[in-house]
Amino acid sequence: MLSTTLEEGLKAYAIGPKIRAIRLKRKMGLVELGRHTGLSPALLSKIERGQMFPTLPTLLRISLVFSVGLDYFFASAREKPIVGVARHKDRLRFPETPGSRDVAYEFESLDFTAVERLLNSYYADFYPIPADKLRPHQHPGAEFIYVLSGTLCVHIGGEEHVLEARDSIYFDSSAPHAYRSSGKKPCAGIVVTTA
Repeated sequence: MLSTTLEEGLKAYAIGPKIRAIRLKRKMGLVELGRHTGLSPALLSKIERGQMFPTLPTLLRISLVFSVGLDYFFASAREKPIVGVARHKDRLRFPETPGSRDVAYEFESLDFTAVERLLNSYYADFYPIPADKLRPHQHPGAEFIYVLSGTLCVHIGGEEHVLEARDSIYFDSSAPHAYRSSGKKPCAGIVVTTA
């Protein structure tokens, strides 16, 4: 049993509500969080409602699931807002499929330094490859593309959408989709996906 002083001190950090907020933001239920942490949903519910306080090892298990540090739960609301600057010289470039000969695009994360992102943003170079070489992919959420230069063909669910420089497209990224540059030159764009 905690003393009143300790209980009030711990309540000030609002650890339970922070766990609940990040869990709901990630669209995860108590049962799923329990599977990932090895903790019972009943225990997690008590923690979220402030009826009990987690030990540090328990809190670390939870923080690992959400890819946040322990400091996330102890940070004061008065601290600075999240800011992540990604310098061009520090960005890494990744091909669509490492080791493949026919690469449709390469991308660089524009926001890799920001923690707890609500979206992911990328700079991408799209290459001209035959449509039959495309490898459609899909992921939960939504995707937005803004074409910076060239002509981009976006294939979504069997349809091809042709975009010129300064055109944009928004779509449900749970549908299979793929991209390629139209013509003989690469094109460039900004891609934003929901996290």
